[in-house]
Amino acid sequence: MAAAEPDYRSAELLIVALARLLAGAGHVVAGAVSPIPAAAALLAAHQAPGRMRVSILGSQDHFPYSDGGREIFDIAGRGRIDVFFLGGGQIDGAANINLVGTGTYPDVDIRFPGSFGSAYMYYMVPKVILFREEHSPRVLVAKVDFISAPGTSPPDVCRPGGPSALLTGKAAFAFDRQRARFRLESVHPGHDLDTIRTDTGFAFDHPPRVAVTAPPSAADLAAIRGPVRESLGATYPEFAARRLGEAA
Repeated sequence: MAAAEPDYRSAELLIVALARLLAGAGHVVAGAVSPIPAAAALLAAHQAPGRMRVSILGSQDHFPYSDGGREIFDIAGRGRIDVFFLGGGQIDGAANINLVGTGTYPDVDIRFPGSFGSAYMYYMVPKVILFREEHSPRVLVAKVDFISAPGTSPPDVCRPGGPSALLTGKAAFAFDRQRARFRLESVHPGHDLDTIRTDTGFAFDHPPRVAVTAPPSAADLAAIRGPVRESLGATYPEFAARRLGEAA
């Protein structure tokens, strides 16, 4: 008789799915208020001991710099960051992100946190992974109301970096920079292609048969609930306590 698959929480599935995208990276940076990407980076580093460096903004244990974001920008400009995570209040099918607000700028209806260094990091870091747990037409739109950071640039623009993937609470997409278009790679357990079509405001490509995102293994969960949770807890104590652990 086959062994039963271990129970897991939704956040743990996303952590594992993001960690898989980090394979081979040397230096991964997670921004502030990003517990799931931060946990994914820690998991990937745990699975490749000595081969990956993780920097987490806001962490005392995983941020050895004294000048905060400005020093991260300098490191990115020197080409010493391999992967960075970005999100957005809105993300469109061309991988443009909006961190300003909805409506007609500057008279926005809803104000988002602000762009900060998103455009710079989007241009400079070779592999940017877009992450947004909410997957709805409100977030994944046909066209963002304001472009905080563009997904692509004209051929004559020097741009070593850009988007490579989008992970949400329902699916995983890859991004084709040449075509400026997403391709659905997998749907998370409990969802299907029809659901993703309905809940996504932009058109996307997909294979004839869409894969299901592989769930966490027992070893994945042991690492997440052990060393990753312990390491993450100092920076995100509530998240670590509430969303990592035995599934209810």
